[in-house]
Amino acid sequence: MSAPPRTAAPSPATEPLPVMAERPPWRHTFIALSVPNFRIWTAGNVVAMTAGWMQRIAQDWLVLELTGSATAVGITVALQFAPMLFFGLLGGVIVDRFSKRALMIATQSTFAVLSLGLAALTLAGAVEAWHVFAIAFATGLVTVIDNPARQVIVSELVGHRHLRNAISVNSSVFQLGGMIGPAISGVLLLAVGAGWAFVVNGVACALVVVMLSMLRTAEMTRTVPAARSRGQLRAGLAYAAAKPTILVPVVLVASYAVFGLTMPVLLASFAADVYDVGAGGYGLFNSMIAVGALTGALLSTRRATIRLRTIVLGLLATGTLQAVAGSMPTVGAFAVTLVAVGLASLLFLTAANQLVQLSSNIAIRGRVMSLYVLVLLGGQAIGGPVMGVVVESVGTHAAMVLSGGVPAVVAAITALVLARRGQLTLQMRVRRHVPVVEIAHR
Repeated sequence: MSAPPRTAAPSPATEPLPVMAERPPWRHTFIALSVPNFRIWTAGNVVAMTAGWMQRIAQDWLVLELTGSATAVGITVALQFAPMLFFGLLGGVIVDRFSKRALMIATQSTFAVLSLGLAALTLAGAVEAWHVFAIAFATGLVTVIDNPARQVIVSELVGHRHLRNAISVNSSVFQLGGMIGPAISGVLLLAVGAGWAFVVNGVACALVVVMLSMLRTAEMTRTVPAARSRGQLRAGLAYAAAKPTILVPVVLVASYAVFGLTMPVLLASFAADVYDVGAGGYGLFNSMIAVGALTGALLSTRRATIRLRTIVLGLLATGTLQAVAGSMPTVGAFAVTLVAVGLASLLFLTAANQLVQLSSNIAIRGRVMSLYVLVLLGGQAIGGPVMGVVVESVGTHAAMVLSGGVPAVVAAITALVLARRGQLTLQMRVRRHVPVVEIAHR
């Protein structure tokens, strides 16, 4: 009998985490902000997220102006997220080995240089589509390390007890930026062009570096860096695959990322080709999604528990609403429906993020979160150009219906699979004389 193959040391088991398990009183809706380090982090994030959204909108619109092609916008999205698809898991290994704060200082400094470089090209009138493509790709390479580090550092700032609330606050800040940033970017695009949006983002990234240097490291719940050893990446994947509370959210997020999170392509096409509302309308559409998402982020701070059922129903609702948005006949109805899409999407994504983080041991969380970020961002790298082609092939309305319909079907299939495995059951209840199908735990 041959000797068994050499394998990596087993991953640490997830220990019970001291998180709040009850719905917090209203005065504790933002309890994570009682931690000084998290207040500093959040203040910097408000500026950074707003500026990041400004750059995202300006970049996509600039490509549309330079090329006149929705497919080119999709290529830009793909180039920015493709590095995460190919190197994301390696980024998680790096995050587990080194100081998250030091890594983020390096990544944010690089982001500042890239944004200011794109600003210089644009303001000088020398920018071409390939410049934007190249800088988008370079930004994606840096994101391979920055994003998982950003996910994991939150637990070092607040500890485990308030981690769930901190994730919701982070989502609120991201969506607040998503509400303000596109509106400001739309004004700048109309008034002075895309270049100044890139300047603002470069300065904001520099401010984040300053914010990181202000953190009180003695008060952080620092994670002991993982020692370098063979098989760490494989161990992380095996750990995630063995836990339904990690694997199922990752699969559902992947389906939504490929189809549902292709809004830059879809909304640019709706603004330019369907409703003819230009850059200002494009910024407005993104702001409407962000209004709903901010509402969803605030509601997520009130959650007492998160289960697989929460994730499955969340994607089913999100996909259905997005498909409905694609059938709206007027710009007003479309914009209003986008608010509902943003709310449902944020509740789903926040719940998935929280369940994955709270299900993973801190010693391996960098690798687990890199898998989550890989499917979230890498899926958009695949979906961006695919949806660009779909838009030009079958039309914008049909593409939007498809972008929501596919994830909704995946959610329904997942519910059936989990039911067959005994992890969920489908129940029929009658409410006010109306039969309602519910998903429940056995």
